[in-house]
Amino acid sequence: MKVYYDKDADMAKITGKSIAIAGYGSQGHAHALNLRDSGVKDITIGLRENSASAKKAKGDGFPVLSVGEAAARADILMVVTPDEIQPALYQAEIRDRLKKGAAMFFAHGLSIHFKLIAPREDLDVVMVAPKGPGHTVRSEYQASGGVPCLLAIHQDASGEAKSLGLAYASGLGGGRAGILETTFRDECETDLFGEQAILCGGVNALVHAAYETLVEAGYPPEMAYFECLHELKLIVDLIYEGGLSNMLYSVSNTAEYGAYVSGPKVVDEATRKRMKEILANIQSGNFAKEWMRENTDRNQKRQENFLAMRAKNEAHPIEAVGVKLREMMPWIARRRLVDREKN
Repeated sequence: MKVYYDKDADMAKITGKSIAIAGYGSQGHAHALNLRDSGVKDITIGLRENSASAKKAKGDGFPVLSVGEAAARADILMVVTPDEIQPALYQAEIRDRLKKGAAMFFAHGLSIHFKLIAPREDLDVVMVAPKGPGHTVRSEYQASGGVPCLLAIHQDASGEAKSLGLAYASGLGGGRAGILETTFRDECETDLFGEQAILCGGVNALVHAAYETLVEAGYPPEMAYFECLHELKLIVDLIYEGGLSNMLYSVSNTAEYGAYVSGPKVVDEATRKRMKEILANIQSGNFAKEWMRENTDRNQKRQENFLAMRAKNEAHPIEAVGVKLREMMPWIARRRLVDREKN
């Protein structure tokens, strides 16, 4: 993969343009604040009427308009609303409002790769995808660092799509860490697989199963929480710093030996087979279709299964135990990345 840095980007390509950001959640707030700190003067936030994020965006000093109004004035429109609402949003507020020759940016490839949105042919269509949650994109930028970004071009109507994308990614701080050139397909399919098999789905299920195994065997829930969830951050930090070998080097010989003999029993050939099935389901487009069906109104039961699964997950006993134990460790709250009142 080709990698670009700040020296390869010309911020002048975007500093004089009008940029609109549709959405002001985790990614949206980070994009807006980082771009402003990088010298972009004209930034508008596009939100639906009565959006809870409007107060936050205005408090951060940004003008807030409807998505359609923001799109109409934009040279570059970055769409960071949830995937499930993007197709309807494009049809209702963006397609006929975005001016001729403008650029439409995405931070994830799902809507374009799976053809949920068919963008106008006169538009540049670009993906700038930071490889981290928005709160990290912001905190790393403030610490004079950056989160690596993926860059992909779907349509280059102007001939300037790549230079616009490089400048935008650099403005987010991505040029400090590296901007990797890829495709909408590769970003989308690997991102969905990573989320489902490891980062969100796999870890969530593994922590629950390990916690339940210890508690069912008679060990205190507090001990199970520390061993199966709390210490996960310590291990992930070591992996983040220097890879899996760095983590294994840093733990005890006993822990390292246990990893070699027991890890393959947890993740065996049956697990690998299911991972391949998950990837095939993503590649075929079936997962995207399933997710969009979940977000279709069915007798006023939109997201019924999704919300039920969320409620079940939040009701797991490990959550209640965790609340009590984290109160004993106030430094966690002081250093938190997510403040639901602010972002």
